[in-house]
Amino acid sequence: QNQTPCSLRGAAMELATAAVVSTASIHHGRSHSSAPRTASWSSSSSPSSSWSLSIPASTSRSQRRRLPVTSAAVELREAAAGGGDSVRVIETPQPNSCVKFSVEVPPSICQECYQTTLLEYSKRFKVPGFRPGKIVPENVLLNYVGPQHVRAATVEAILRHTLPQALSSVEERALEDSVRILTKFDDMNEAFSLDHVFRYDVAVDVVPEVRWLSEDKYKNLKVVIEIDEIVDAEKAAELELKRRRKSLGLLRIVTDRGLQVGDLVVLDILAETITTDGSKGEKIPSAESTGFHLDTEENTNLVPGFLGSLIGIRPGETRTFPIQFPESFEQETLQGVRAQFTVVCKELFYRELPELDDSLAAKLLPGCNTIDEVKERILERCKEVEKTAIEQATDNAILDQLGKLVDVDVPRSLFQEQGQQLYGAKLLQLQAERKLDKDQLASLSSEKSVQEYLKSERENITRIIKQMLVVGEIFKAENLQYSTDQLVKEVENSIEEFKRYNQDYDEGNIKQQVQDVLEAAKVLEWLKENCTIEYIKK
Repeated sequence: QNQTPCSLRGAAMELATAAVVSTASIHHGRSHSSAPRTASWSSSSSPSSSWSLSIPASTSRSQRRRLPVTSAAVELREAAAGGGDSVRVIETPQPNSCVKFSVEVPPSICQECYQTTLLEYSKRFKVPGFRPGKIVPENVLLNYVGPQHVRAATVEAILRHTLPQALSSVEERALEDSVRILTKFDDMNEAFSLDHVFRYDVAVDVVPEVRWLSEDKYKNLKVVIEIDEIVDAEKAAELELKRRRKSLGLLRIVTDRGLQVGDLVVLDILAETITTDGSKGEKIPSAESTGFHLDTEENTNLVPGFLGSLIGIRPGETRTFPIQFPESFEQETLQGVRAQFTVVCKELFYRELPELDDSLAAKLLPGCNTIDEVKERILERCKEVEKTAIEQATDNAILDQLGKLVDVDVPRSLFQEQGQQLYGAKLLQLQAERKLDKDQLASLSSEKSVQEYLKSERENITRIIKQMLVVGEIFKAENLQYSTDQLVKEVENSIEEFKRYNQDYDEGNIKQQVQDVLEAAKVLEWLKENCTIEYIKK
């Protein structure tokens, strides 16, 4: 059976994130082949000047100007009837669901594109001595326009005429806006000749294949979810009542003893690395603090061993002790680092807590008259939180397991798009929480910041893409449905969110994203009914 453990601590429903991360240019295995595409230069071969080529992929086959073309899956083939006048293509599969096409255009087609370019120029420019619309001799037109401009325009005309057909074998699978011309424009321009074959390379990303790693696919799925104490409603209610009572207590100065658990202490903290020979190394700014307030009952974020090294410390006392940061420490640069801490105890307090009786009820929770009523209402809220957390963790566990059941060669363009949408959602959330001013938002919106995010979150972005593709496969395989009313309502809600924060949006993309989220919700609902789910407590 397919089985995975999943912890509930810090569980966040990735399905919500998927609302803005969902596949926009590929909808669960379907490419948008009807949308206009733009061919761009790959980053490794960009010309000095900006240049792009619009490919009218939306034009029907009967409307397109047809040129003879042949295609091969791996090796070169030539159409029997095409002869030497055929565009020849070598199609080579590449990593990341990409296909490379090496294209050879015969001189006859180059001549045709050249003549078409001259005709267009003669119509566009008013050459002295020639009436509008009159055919201008080639040598006169070249002298007037400039041969270098005609050459460049002819190269572009060749690409415009031959690209759609060169890519015709992947027309139904090509991802929108993923066409990349690999050959530098300057190289094509320099090599162009009416008497020789014109060559160029182009690549396009295609819909990735979802390859299941077992014959059972998603059948017989078993998910194990570990529940931490932090989301246990009973224990959470006890902690919440204790926290509320502490907030009503009075701080008293400790004069006759050292630090003990339950106290609040003010510290100055210095930290330095310890080298392999035991000597002091560099300072650790991120671990240092002046006037640090430490509540000894809320120490889950402390480095293991830190609090224990301070028990008994008195005001005015200084202690120095070594600590090794755990390998799982959140800050990567400190993982496994040995450090020496020097801590000065500035002030020490204990809490004088009020009696826990009915007279305190209204202060603990407005509207309550008795302590029992306070406990009951707090427990009720904690149970709601526990239920939501378990549901979220269940969804996360299922999605996580689904991603492990398949192998997907994620296309570069799809990764870029989904990563940028994830990053945009993150900025939108920070802006909604008023954690960013305009200058910070501008800085974080820079290309450098986006690329740094894509690099650091590569594994997470890839995992989400795999999950969404698998969700689409199951949605189709099980013939699941959602209502039109749901779709309309969710689209309206999403648009309202964008308007509220003055964000630009594309209604078509929003609709696509909402469809993906609704599909995911239906798939998760179906899987919960048809797979084995086990909850265990740590």
